[in-house]
Amino acid sequence: MSIAETPRPKSVDQFWRHVNTSPHRAHAYVSLLGLRTFETARLHSRVREGLSYDAFERLRRVLDLPASRTAELLQIPARTLARRRDAKRFEPEESDRLIRLTRLVGLALQLFEGDLGEMRFWLTSPHTALAGQAPLDFATTEIGAREVENLIGRLEHGIPL
Repeated sequence: MSIAETPRPKSVDQFWRHVNTSPHRAHAYVSLLGLRTFETARLHSRVREGLSYDAFERLRRVLDLPASRTAELLQIPARTLARRRDAKRFEPEESDRLIRLTRLVGLALQLFEGDLGEMRFWLTSPHTALAGQAPLDFATTEIGAREVENLIGRLEHGIPL
Protein backbone atom coordinates (compact mmCIF):
# COMPACT_ATOMS: atom_id res chain seq x y z
CA MET A 1 0.00 0.00 0.00
CA SER A 2 1.47 3.35 -1.00
CA ILE A 3 1.50 6.43 1.20
CA ALA A 4 -1.50 7.89 -0.62
CA GLU A 5 -3.52 4.68 -0.15
CA THR A 6 -3.17 4.29 3.61
CA PRO A 7 -6.42 4.68 5.51
CA ARG A 8 -7.08 8.14 6.89
CA PRO A 9 -6.91 8.05 10.70
CA LYS A 10 -10.04 9.38 12.47
CA SER A 11 -7.84 11.79 14.40
CA VAL A 12 -7.17 13.68 11.16
CA ASP A 13 -10.90 14.28 10.68
CA GLN A 14 -11.16 15.41 14.32
CA PHE A 15 -8.24 17.75 13.72
CA TRP A 16 -10.03 19.36 10.75
CA ARG A 17 -13.21 19.82 12.79
CA HIS A 18 -11.22 21.62 15.48
CA VAL A 19 -9.30 23.74 12.98
CA ASN A 20 -12.57 24.89 11.43
CA THR A 21 -14.74 25.30 14.53
CA SER A 22 -12.72 25.59 17.73
CA PRO A 23 -11.95 28.91 19.40
CA HIS A 24 -8.64 27.28 20.46
CA ARG A 25 -7.38 26.65 16.91
CA ALA A 26 -3.79 27.32 17.92
CA HIS A 27 -3.73 23.97 19.70
CA ALA A 28 -6.02 21.99 17.39
CA TYR A 29 -3.07 19.75 16.52
CA VAL A 30 -3.34 18.00 19.91
CA SER A 31 -6.50 16.29 18.65
CA LEU A 32 -4.12 14.22 16.47
CA LEU A 33 -2.91 12.72 19.77
CA GLY A 34 -6.43 12.06 21.00
CA LEU A 35 -6.34 14.92 23.50
CA ARG A 36 -9.58 16.77 24.13
CA THR A 37 -8.22 19.83 25.89
CA PHE A 38 -6.93 22.77 23.89
CA GLU A 39 -6.24 25.36 26.56
CA THR A 40 -2.56 26.12 27.07
CA ALA A 41 -2.53 25.73 30.87
CA ARG A 42 -4.28 22.37 30.71
CA LEU A 43 -1.98 21.15 27.95
CA HIS A 44 1.01 22.24 30.00
CA SER A 45 -0.29 20.12 32.89
CA ARG A 46 -0.90 17.12 30.63
CA VAL A 47 2.66 17.28 29.30
CA ARG A 48 4.04 17.53 32.84
CA GLU A 49 1.99 14.44 33.82
CA GLY A 50 3.28 12.60 30.76
CA LEU A 51 1.26 11.72 27.69
CA SER A 52 -0.12 8.25 27.14
CA TYR A 53 1.48 5.68 24.89
CA ASP A 54 -1.75 5.79 22.88
CA ALA A 55 -0.92 9.40 21.91
CA PHE A 56 2.36 8.15 20.41
CA GLU A 57 0.50 5.45 18.48
CA ARG A 58 -1.98 7.97 17.12
CA LEU A 59 0.80 10.20 15.80
CA ARG A 60 2.61 7.19 14.36
CA ARG A 61 -0.55 6.26 12.41
CA VAL A 62 -0.95 9.80 11.07
CA LEU A 63 2.66 9.78 9.87
CA ASP A 64 2.35 6.17 8.68
CA LEU A 65 5.77 5.36 10.09
CA PRO A 66 6.99 2.36 12.06
CA ALA A 67 7.17 2.83 15.83
CA SER A 68 10.96 2.57 15.65
CA ARG A 69 11.23 5.48 13.18
CA THR A 70 8.76 7.61 15.13
CA ALA A 71 10.73 6.94 18.33
CA GLU A 72 13.94 7.88 16.52
CA LEU A 73 12.39 11.23 15.51
CA LEU A 74 11.44 11.76 19.16
CA GLN A 75 14.94 10.70 20.26
CA ILE A 76 13.60 7.84 22.35
CA PRO A 77 15.78 4.71 22.36
CA ALA A 78 14.12 1.37 21.52
CA ARG A 79 14.49 -0.03 25.05
CA THR A 80 13.01 3.13 26.54
CA LEU A 81 10.11 2.95 24.09
CA ALA A 82 9.43 -0.63 25.21
CA ARG A 83 9.37 0.53 28.84
CA ARG A 84 7.00 3.38 27.98
CA ARG A 85 4.73 0.96 26.12
CA ASP A 86 4.60 -1.27 29.22
CA ALA A 87 4.03 1.71 31.53
CA LYS A 88 1.51 3.17 29.06
CA ARG A 89 2.95 6.65 29.68
CA PHE A 90 5.81 8.89 28.57
CA GLU A 91 7.98 11.08 30.75
CA PRO A 92 7.38 14.87 30.60
CA GLU A 93 10.45 15.57 28.42
CA GLU A 94 9.40 12.87 25.95
CA SER A 95 5.84 14.18 26.01
CA ASP A 96 7.12 17.64 25.18
CA ARG A 97 8.96 16.28 22.13
CA LEU A 98 5.79 14.39 21.12
CA ILE A 99 3.81 17.63 21.29
CA ARG A 100 6.51 19.46 19.30
CA LEU A 101 6.42 16.89 16.49
CA THR A 102 2.63 16.84 16.48
CA ARG A 103 2.53 20.63 16.19
CA LEU A 104 4.63 20.40 13.02
CA VAL A 105 2.44 17.64 11.62
CA GLY A 106 -0.63 19.80 12.25
CA LEU A 107 0.96 22.77 10.49
CA ALA A 108 1.96 20.59 7.54
CA LEU A 109 -1.56 19.13 7.35
CA GLN A 110 -2.93 22.65 7.16
CA LEU A 111 -0.35 23.60 4.52
CA PHE A 112 -1.45 20.68 2.35
CA GLU A 113 -5.14 21.17 3.19
CA GLY A 114 -5.50 17.75 4.79
CA ASP A 115 -3.81 15.76 2.02
CA LEU A 116 -1.99 13.07 4.02
CA GLY A 117 0.01 11.78 1.08
CA GLU A 118 1.37 15.23 0.21
CA MET A 119 2.01 16.04 3.88
CA ARG A 120 3.90 12.79 4.46
CA PHE A 121 5.92 13.24 1.27
CA TRP A 122 6.86 16.82 2.16
CA LEU A 123 7.83 15.95 5.74
CA THR A 124 10.12 13.13 4.59
CA SER A 125 11.72 14.82 1.57
CA PRO A 126 15.00 16.78 1.72
CA HIS A 127 14.71 20.57 1.36
CA THR A 128 17.47 23.00 0.51
CA ALA A 129 15.98 25.50 2.97
CA LEU A 130 16.73 22.95 5.73
CA ALA A 131 20.34 22.25 4.77
CA GLY A 132 19.23 19.40 2.53
CA GLN A 133 17.44 17.56 5.34
CA ALA A 134 13.83 16.39 5.54
CA PRO A 135 11.62 18.45 7.87
CA LEU A 136 11.06 15.47 10.20
CA ASP A 137 14.81 14.97 10.58
CA PHE A 138 15.55 18.67 10.95
CA ALA A 139 12.90 19.06 13.65
CA THR A 140 14.58 16.77 16.18
CA THR A 141 15.71 19.87 18.11
CA GLU A 142 13.68 22.87 19.20
CA ILE A 143 15.68 25.22 16.97
CA GLY A 144 15.19 22.87 14.02
CA ALA A 145 11.47 22.58 14.71
CA ARG A 146 11.16 26.36 14.80
CA GLU A 147 12.89 26.59 11.43
CA VAL A 148 10.49 24.02 9.95
CA GLU A 149 7.60 26.09 11.32
CA ASN A 150 9.10 29.20 9.71
CA LEU A 151 9.44 27.33 6.41
CA ILE A 152 5.81 26.24 6.53
CA GLY A 153 4.79 29.84 7.23
CA ARG A 154 6.79 31.09 4.26
CA LEU A 155 5.25 28.47 2.00
CA GLU A 156 1.74 29.34 3.20
CA HIS A 157 2.30 32.99 2.36
CA GLY A 158 4.15 32.43 -0.91
CA ILE A 159 7.39 33.93 0.36
CA PRO A 160 10.38 32.80 -1.71
CA LEU A 161 12.82 30.51 0.01
